[in-house]
Amino acid sequence: MSLHRRHFNQALAALLGSAAGLARAQGGNLPRILVGFPAGGSIDTTARRLAEAWRGRMAESVLVEQKVGAGGRLAVAALKDSAPDGLTMLLSPSSMFTIYPHVFRKLQYNAATDAIPVTAVALSTCGFGVGPKVPDSVKNLQQFAAWAKANVKDSAYASPAAGAMPHFLGNQFERAAGISMTHVPYRGAAPGMQDLMGGQIAAGCFSLSDFVPHLASGRVRLLGVTDTKRSRFAPDTPTFEEQGFKGIVGVESYGLYLPARTSAALVDRLYDLARVALREKAVTEGLAKLGFEAVGNSPAVFSRELQLEREGWVPVVKASGFSSDD
Repeated sequence: MSLHRRHFNQALAALLGSAAGLARAQGGNLPRILVGFPAGGSIDTTARRLAEAWRGRMAESVLVEQKVGAGGRLAVAALKDSAPDGLTMLLSPSSMFTIYPHVFRKLQYNAATDAIPVTAVALSTCGFGVGPKVPDSVKNLQQFAAWAKANVKDSAYASPAAGAMPHFLGNQFERAAGISMTHVPYRGAAPGMQDLMGGQIAAGCFSLSDFVPHLASGRVRLLGVTDTKRSRFAPDTPTFEEQGFKGIVGVESYGLYLPARTSAALVDRLYDLARVALREKAVTEGLAKLGFEAVGNSPAVFSRELQLEREGWVPVVKASGFSSDD
């Protein structure tokens, strides 16, 4: 065994011992990962992969607890109200912290102060796709725009939540293409994808991770991705910019958060546990099957990235004209 590998194993053993000690010190309470979207979606699946990786390390088991509603806001509010003991975590898309502050006038939490960013677990570009409601002849964004102009009553698009990143990316496409689409927000990506594949709605803008498991079936066709380059998970699908729609770019981070006032030691412990898990082949391959790129950046780096994103979405939200008192 190499010296580097030996040191890594020693550090891992110490880390796992401290995590197990934390659970015992808290009276045997099981750690829980809060998720704001329904079972079966990419966020829920990712949380369960982390919970499995931490089983026997952080505690005997780690629970995944859904707090579904209000486009993921209920889960953030639940984290805010949780004890800062390191046992309650949140896995959430960045939209809740970077876009929602500009959208919801009665937000139940302060996105900058009520949660501590620990690490970005994964990144996923967003995608725009169509289902059987749209003719097979529509194979790219320009063709979809032409179809939407001729079928205004049917040209609706789904997103996982009102005010989430896919909502505004769809709105940007709508304005850039000169079309009028009805936006239909769902309670998470899973039910929206079901309606898209079932032909109840024409199009959908979701995380690429929500499309990837269904592309081989042919029940959904991906027309464009919202990164600056093509995704390795859908290499044949061009970006929006390649298809002439400049400036429509959005990559969602799926991050771990702890309640405000959590000690720096507990933040560092969770970061270390996440970083170790994200080095494991079973976790990285599982994320790749979902269309996710594993990350594991530091709390300081993650916090800075969220702040930059929060500032960057201001003009996009303003241009959309969308806001809500909900």
